[in-house]
Amino acid sequence: MADIEETELSDKQKNEIAKWFLLNSPVGEIQYVAKDVKAILNDDALYNEAASEAFPLYNKSHMICLGMPGRAGDVLVTSFGELNEKEYLEPRTAQVAKIDHIKQVCTGARPALDEELPSAYIEEFRCAVDMEILKYVGEAYPKGICSVYCTNGKDVEGPGSDFELAVVISATRLSPQNFCNGSWRSVWNIEFRDEEQLLELKGKLQVGAHYFEEGNVQLDAKHECKDSSIFQYVGEAYPKGICSVYCTNGKDVEGPGSDFELAVVISATRLSPQNFCNGSWRSVWNIEFRDEEQLLELKGKLQVGAHYFEEGNVQLDAKHECKDSSIFQSPDDCAITIASIIRHHETEYLASLQDSYSNLPDTTFKDLRRKLPVTRTLFPWHNTLQFSLTKDITKELGIGK
Repeated sequence: MADIEETELSDKQKNEIAKWFLLNSPVGEIQYVAKDVKAILNDDALYNEAASEAFPLYNKSHMICLGMPGRAGDVLVTSFGELNEKEYLEPRTAQVAKIDHIKQVCTGARPALDEELPSAYIEEFRCAVDMEILKYVGEAYPKGICSVYCTNGKDVEGPGSDFELAVVISATRLSPQNFCNGSWRSVWNIEFRDEEQLLELKGKLQVGAHYFEEGNVQLDAKHECKDSSIFQYVGEAYPKGICSVYCTNGKDVEGPGSDFELAVVISATRLSPQNFCNGSWRSVWNIEFRDEEQLLELKGKLQVGAHYFEEGNVQLDAKHECKDSSIFQSPDDCAITIASIIRHHETEYLASLQDSYSNLPDTTFKDLRRKLPVTRTLFPWHNTLQFSLTKDITKELGIGK
């Protein structure tokens, strides 16, 4: 057989391949992947070009949370708060954080300008939603983060106009020492329809997990949902979770008659590398406040990631999207309605994940394996949760005797 001629990859091809590996890094593991990619490329200029393009996209898609200098709070790196490539709005504190994407650190912060913030009318809604989402995230997502943004109608000055908010929730648990990482991300778009006095919510949920103990298993699940009406949520549902509410559109609205949008971002992370597992929950809820229709429309994106890597490699990366709506009400009533909708969809999605993966040992995992392994001994699928692979293999093969 003739030898196959090897063709040298062009710099453009190398760049695309490097970006693919970086963008597909498991939750919380891009720095490890970047180190290997840089070593393989052996070309600093080529690596820097790929990293400068991939890291911002990865950071925004994973909705990473970074601490601001001087313990001024945390900022979620999301497209809803992005002012430019390096500056991101933190609506709860009205600060603009300066981000080094490749190092994944916040290098500085400044007060937000008036034109970067929503109007007082929209901010009243955004703050009310933000407070309720904070309660939910604090209860449901250990170390989760959330934010609420106005995505449409941020300049609305009062009743009479529609607007939208987006709720973003992100929770991550990283435990590389236990060979696992995970994350949850959800985005809820909420439309406030003034004429119809309705809130409509649409959610997108995503769960991710990576388990790499004696193997490499990843989960990437997505779900969409919708509902109408509201919230009292982050503090109850996400222990140690963090959330923010942002005005993403219509921030200059001064009163009724104009539409605006908010975005709620929730992020909860639990990192336990000493136990070989990490995980996160991230959700973003976009809320449209439609004044003419008296309607709120919510769209949510949820993402859950987990990585377990004790003697193996298993990842979960589940995503889910949903939407809902409700009537336009007073700021306090809208906040309660929005929180209730988000709570309903995220609780429902989490329950569906638990039901799906509780049956994995008897279904999916069993079907992936041959009937008899190389040891010629049947695997006890009925007892996988209590099964110690290393211990039993050592005993079976007589290792260490």
